[in-house]
Amino acid sequence: MDSIDLNNPNVLAAIAAVAAVILIGIIVGFVRARKKRAPVEEPSPAPEALAEERPKVEAPETTAEPTQPLQLDDLVPPSPGEPLPTLIPEPTVVPPPKPPADLGAFRSGLKSTRGNLISRLADVFRKDRELDSTILDEVEEVLITADVGVHTTQRILEALRAKLTSGDLGSAADAWEAIRSEARAILSTSGRGLAIQHEPTVILVVGVNGVGKTTTIGKLASRFDRQNKSLLLAAGDTFRAAAVTQLEVWGRRVGCEVVKGKDRADPGSVVFDAVRRAQDENVDVVIADTAGRLHTKVPLMDELKKLGRTVEKALGRPADHVLLVLDATTGQNAIQQAQLFKDALPLSGIVLTKLDGTAKGGVILGIVDQHEVPIEFVGVGERVEDLKAFDTETFLEALFEAPEAVDSVPEAANAS
Repeated sequence: MDSIDLNNPNVLAAIAAVAAVILIGIIVGFVRARKKRAPVEEPSPAPEALAEERPKVEAPETTAEPTQPLQLDDLVPPSPGEPLPTLIPEPTVVPPPKPPADLGAFRSGLKSTRGNLISRLADVFRKDRELDSTILDEVEEVLITADVGVHTTQRILEALRAKLTSGDLGSAADAWEAIRSEARAILSTSGRGLAIQHEPTVILVVGVNGVGKTTTIGKLASRFDRQNKSLLLAAGDTFRAAAVTQLEVWGRRVGCEVVKGKDRADPGSVVFDAVRRAQDENVDVVIADTAGRLHTKVPLMDELKKLGRTVEKALGRPADHVLLVLDATTGQNAIQQAQLFKDALPLSGIVLTKLDGTAKGGVILGIVDQHEVPIEFVGVGERVEDLKAFDTETFLEALFEAPEAVDSVPEAANAS
């Protein structure tokens, strides 16, 4: 017998017709059987009769074969042009939205910045004010004095000017959304985290004196320890005895070894030994401290380049991550530091410390926009858990939330 071509529309239509006839026959037979079994209506029995056993009514015997339930494989596809049957989908359970990560910490850390930057912008975008080109000068002044930076300020002004020209800036809400949108675009690459793809993964931590570099290393070590990563710390700041001691304290707190050299030993040799030891002992992460560089001292920056080459020699590849620690309270100076360190080493991320102690948090936008180096962590307090992984949406939520509520901040400040 020749095989049936199921791809032939005529064959499919014939099969569908036969199936329909069979189905109609089954339905008709079922209806007739129901009519035969239908009992004759009788008057309702008295309550006392309910306890009596009722005679069983036996169903008439039938020779019809039992009907098997339809299976999905038995369904015949509809003919071309025939509408498909409507299927009722199962209800989708949508979980409630989760609150942004660490919103409270970001909100607290940006309190001063919000009072400086956002409250002043709220005064520019007053609800009773018609928005025109005169606002651009005022916005420029606010952004510059909030340490957003000249480069980033011009970018935001261009976005506002374009919306004014196109007629899309008709209200204060439009202005806020335009600034928020630019900030989101600037920070879109930030907060992706430190990938641990190699064993060992080597992290070089650089920065000038006094920014909280060694403390940041300790907090990062605690973070990796909570993730059950094995650690090794390298005391590469051999020119400052206090830095080695401080790193040893963190090592004891976390429970990891600290590789150190003699006083004023070559930092490269210390980091080289740490990398080789990590390779021998299958350590997950090596975090290397470096001497606090004065970014204006060219020979010291050259030494930093040499340290980068030493890591590559020991590891067989460049350091997996080079984190630059910056102090948020330095404002525009942090942007200049980022440029010089970027010239010395390929920076992979920035840690911005002391964000909670300054009104210059807008410098985040300037650093990322001008140097295209992502923010990975921010410090919003002294505790170990106050080193927060950066999250763009959480940052924007904390910085820009309820701008209309900030209108009262200047009055409250004057009243006090």
